[in-house]
Order: sequence, then structure tokens, then C-alpha cells
Amino acid sequence: MIEPFQFKQFSIDQNLCAMKVGTDGVLLGAWSKTPNGKVLDIGCGSGLISLIIAQRNPNCTIDAIDIDKGAYLQTVNNIEGCRWKTRIKGHHISLQVFETIEKYDLIISNPPFFINAFKSENKSKNMARHTDELSFEDFIANTKKLLTPTGILSVILPINESVIFNDIANKEGLHLNRNCLVKPNYAKDPKRVLMEFSFVNSELQTEHLTIETEKRHQYTKEYRNLTQDFYLKF
Repeated sequence: MIEPFQFKQFSIDQNLCAMKVGTDGVLLGAWSKTPNGKVLDIGCGSGLISLIIAQRNPNCTIDAIDIDKGAYLQTVNNIEGCRWKTRIKGHHISLQVFETIEKYDLIISNPPFFINAFKSENKSKNMARHTDELSFEDFIANTKKLLTPTGILSVILPINESVIFNDIANKEGLHLNRNCLVKPNYAKDPKRVLMEFSFVNSELQTEHLTIETEKRHQYTKEYRNLTQDFYLKF
């Protein structure tokens, strides 16, 4: 039995979903812009990002979708236990068949990113981490149809995969407007990229973030400032 992960304003049960609470999801939820209006969380997992966005902006409503039944049930459970449950709705559905009349002001996702990589024996984990069920091409093509003309897409990816994703997005008319290169600590190269796309081709704003200092579990001021509204330890 995995204990719930306690944040300052909500807790996340994670027994039913393959992907547990991790730094990537918290980073993306904390870093992304949160425009007023409708938000779509693709591959919502435990519902972590949806709850972070709901906490950050009281003027948005969120649809959280996941193809995996365990993840969907986990999200619904965590929604019911939070103070923003009237503004978040879970859906057990894939992005490819998800339909809605209204479009979204923000689409946010910690998407599957392993391409032709070794898989575990856990089918749900493979679905959450590998692109077999949701390729970058499918992700971007369907996201493009669901965004408002002024909407933004926020994702987090490893460095190499971010280049592939950006190339596909550009071909589909989505432009990288803002990114943040994330280093695990001062001694290491960036491992993740936070990325914000829109239909507007504007000058790229590049940011940098380091999570830890030279010592393990000693966090930088920048990381603390970004995540202090959520983590109990900050």
C-alpha cells in the first residue's frame, strides 16, 4: 500500500496508477501559464497536474483524460478528495477519440516519450511512458484541433525527445514560444525541457532552472520559489 503524497493544499493517492508523483509533473504544473478558461490535461495519471492548475487559477475548468482505467479511477478519486472538485472532470478515453464542442485555452501534458525503447512487464506503465499508444504525431495533430486560436500547449520532455517533438510541432503550425532547460544539479547537463507552444510565431524565451545544489536534497532558491506553493518541505 502506497501512502498518499501530501501537498500543501491537496493529497494524491497513487495506488491505482502506474506513474507515481514525480518531479516532472510538479515542475510542469508549477511552470506552465494558467490562462482563464478551459484546460485539458492529457494523460492525467493521478490527476496531479490538474489539481496544481486548479489550485493556481480559480478561473479555469479542467478536463482530465487518460486511456488507462486505473489512472482514470485514480484521478476521479483524487478529484473527489480535493477542494476544487466542481471544476475538474475526469474522462476514461484516449486523446485520439476525445471530442468536445468547446476548445481549450491551455492543453497540458507530461506525455509518453519513449520511442522504440525497452518495455517493462507493466502494461499500464508502458502505456504511460512509451509512444506506442500515442505517438508525437498523433498527440500534436489532435492537440492542434482542440486549441483555441490563442491557446497554449505546455509539455515536459527529455532533451533528445524535445527536439523531435518541436520539429513535428513546427510542421503542424505550432511554434515554440517559451522553454525552460532543467538541470538536476549544478554539475549535470539539462535532462528535461519545459516547453510552451502556440499558433503565434514569436521570439523564443529561454529560461534555465537547476533543481539541486552540489548536495543531494539541497534545493536551489529558484526551484524552491517555483514549487513552494505545493511541496510541504518548502
